[in-house]
Amino acid sequence: MTVLYFADTRFPIERANGVQTMATCHALAQRGHDVTLVVRPDSAPVVRDPFAFYDLPAINTLHLHVVPAGGAGRARRLRFLLSAARLAATRRDAVVLTRDLGLAAWLVQLPKSRRPPVVYESHGLADVVASEMPALLGRPELAPSAGKLRRLARREERVWSHAAAYVAITHALAAELTQRFGSRERTFVVPDGARPADTIAPMTRSHGSFVAAYAGHLYPWKGVDVFVRALALASGVHGLIVGGHPGEPDADRVRALIRELDLGSRITLTGLVPPRDVIGRLQAADVLVLPNTASAISERYTSPLKLFEYLTLGRPIVASDLPSIREVLTDGQTALLVRPGDPAALAAALLRVKDHPSLAEALGAGAAALAPRFTWDARAVRVEAALEAARTS
Repeated sequence: MTVLYFADTRFPIERANGVQTMATCHALAQRGHDVTLVVRPDSAPVVRDPFAFYDLPAINTLHLHVVPAGGAGRARRLRFLLSAARLAATRRDAVVLTRDLGLAAWLVQLPKSRRPPVVYESHGLADVVASEMPALLGRPELAPSAGKLRRLARREERVWSHAAAYVAITHALAAELTQRFGSRERTFVVPDGARPADTIAPMTRSHGSFVAAYAGHLYPWKGVDVFVRALALASGVHGLIVGGHPGEPDADRVRALIRELDLGSRITLTGLVPPRDVIGRLQAADVLVLPNTASAISERYTSPLKLFEYLTLGRPIVASDLPSIREVLTDGQTALLVRPGDPAALAAALLRVKDHPSLAEALGAGAAALAPRFTWDARAVRVEAALEAARTS
């Protein structure tokens, strides 16, 4: 099958969406599909090779098509949309895959005779995400207008109605889409993934401390502040936070909290780490933490890459008890689930793992047993079903 994957972003990009995009395309290509990933140019001073950046072997069935990034804002966006439409028109034997709602809405308006079938991958109802995200990022002044929210909802309904197949990142999201817009055929639930453990070199642990680790962005809604406050209550537990994007205020906020609680000797904040090095850092941990706070996004829409990376490591996991997380983890079997936003509950769970090695071992084994269900190849099999359904619709 020929696949066109459209991602209107500079590439490679240091964020999770870049990892997910590249890993999904690479896994599809490894399964024998001819995949073209359409992106904007890298913005780094020295252009980086995406295969090297994401630590993936080059493969001749995965091609990168770079759309020139001339102009800014609307002009740059229009250039990408027009390039996507032209490319789609010349590759009607292909199937389009994208998580870009605006692009999907643009393409499904074209006559079917002038475009390939479109598969849209949804990571949340766009108007709900747009409404909640400014406050979750600590930027309430960026709240969208009512008019913009209505436009996003109309786009979502258009794509729901006209896309050849629809991929939702969680069961909760698929249910919410159906409740809002009605049932439709060819809807697929496809969570994210991670590399299988046998491709990750083991790391020799030399520390003598009990270490709880978190990897990912430091946005307030991710719960890193809750994790730091929990460590203040968890005597004998050291913290490792792998993340912190330069130029963003989140790392400064977390550092200030660490200073306020006088935890500088017990918490290491690495700053931004290349994707290929994250797992190696996490292998130094005794327990892995997913402390998301409660919100529509975290409760219903999130399928965190770090969760699936955690599974591969065979370490016990302590995570927030949220519906989206319960689609993967089971309390007491594959993780300890705690009340979101509650530092005392998180601290108690960390100490429980620390003080009960047999529990830690059982939870780690349970997590590792889940890992094969959530590899990138397993994800590609699920995406492949959506692509095939769209191609034959």
